[in-house]
Amino acid sequence: MPVPVEKTPTGMWLIHDPRYEKPADTVREGRTVCYARVGSDDRKADLQRQADRLKAFAVGLGVDSPETVMEVGGGMDDGRRKLSRLLSDPTVTTLIVEHRDRLARVNAGLVESALKAAGRRLVVVDDTEFDDDLVGDVTEVLVSLCARLYGRRAAKDKAAAALKAAEDA
Repeated sequence: MPVPVEKTPTGMWLIHDPRYEKPADTVREGRTVCYARVGSDDRKADLQRQADRLKAFAVGLGVDSPETVMEVGGGMDDGRRKLSRLLSDPTVTTLIVEHRDRLARVNAGLVESALKAAGRRLVVVDDTEFDDDLVGDVTEVLVSLCARLYGRRAAKDKAAAALKAAEDA
């Protein structure tokens, strides 16, 4: 046969056309971009240090000349222009972030799934933020509620204080 075929246990023949199928784990060749974000202007020094760490990590992975995109904006803000440009640019095939919350405070997993479906990937340098899914879920909900109640800038601090108060009670 000119294309690979497979016979299933039920007797059905599956024809694998390489023009339409690609292995799920393959990542297309393209640009590797390090995305660094801080929540406010008073953390710009942290932004540069974060970008430097990401660049060093990318070089350690064997990337010759990683690009770096730095942005100041809240993790709950879906109007971050630089991140939107990166996500919509099909030439960016690998996106490197320091922590998942640098990408998005909530639903970072959905972004990662969408990237993977498009043959792209998300690399998280420190993926040990939450060992327990329940703790992560509760924190995400608290951050979201605090962002609405107190404003986006102080949401993380308010959520941390609420978690500490809940633990102490």
